[in-house]
Amino acid sequence: MRNLDVTTLRSFVAVADLGGVTKAAGFLHLTQSAVSMQLKRLEELIGVDLLDRSGRGIALTPAGEQLLGYARRMVSLNDEVIRRLTHEEFEGSVTLGVPHDIVYPVIPRAMQQFAAAYPRVKVHLVSSYTRALRTQFEKGECDLILTTETEMGPGAEELITLPLAWIGAPGGATWRRRPFQFASGKNCLFRSGAIRALDEAGIDWEMAVETGSERTVEATVSADLGVMSMIEGTEPPYLEVIEHGGALPDLGIQHINMYGAKEGKGEVVAHLASLLRKGFEPMQQGRSGAMRRRISAVGC
Repeated sequence: MRNLDVTTLRSFVAVADLGGVTKAAGFLHLTQSAVSMQLKRLEELIGVDLLDRSGRGIALTPAGEQLLGYARRMVSLNDEVIRRLTHEEFEGSVTLGVPHDIVYPVIPRAMQQFAAAYPRVKVHLVSSYTRALRTQFEKGECDLILTTETEMGPGAEELITLPLAWIGAPGGATWRRRPFQFASGKNCLFRSGAIRALDEAGIDWEMAVETGSERTVEATVSADLGVMSMIEGTEPPYLEVIEHGGALPDLGIQHINMYGAKEGKGEVVAHLASLLRKGFEPMQQGRSGAMRRRISAVGC
């Protein structure tokens, strides 16, 4: 009789979810060699290859994909038994505030992982503007908030620094038109900076839409009727960064900051903060070289 080890299955799930042994090891607070050894033992026990290591990254084999669903259920059932029989049950809610333009791609995944770890704790996601979120946080209405800012405020923890970019419809050409068709919500934090950059570059422009709704702005841009500014890497899949070759002015950089993680709010909030940090790590690693060039160019 062969018995599967839950600890080994947990490592397998982490590698599959995070896309590699290094990230899984950090998430599980284990060494890379420990995780690799667990995966090797799991493959030897079952007698099949679960990971395809022939490419640059790690991918699941067909057998690995089949095991993943079972592994998730077994780990989840194990955790449920432990919580119920040892009374280690967490209940309640956490309020997380995030600017609407950086909800994707990190936040949904972090919330999914948090729900798996604390199924009886509800996350209230508040999507608003940075200024409003800072006010709510100061009033104690949010446990954690993320912000997009040009600097770090008191008590902030910087998660990532990214460039602002001109965003348009895939394959669109409206950015070449003059006057330049600028699309922005009335409350957008990036609005004044983008307008100032256009003026300083001597580019004639006009507003493509007047609205307080960011969804309306995105609809206008996706129809190739305007161009918006957004943090690079956070644009929705139906929009893209415009490769203008220097024809449009540089928009500078933005810091994505987190508030509330340093205030000792307990294990639950600390775990959510950890997931947010880890969620932004791949974006930082993928853009570190480009960001060094951009920061040098704008003199920051």
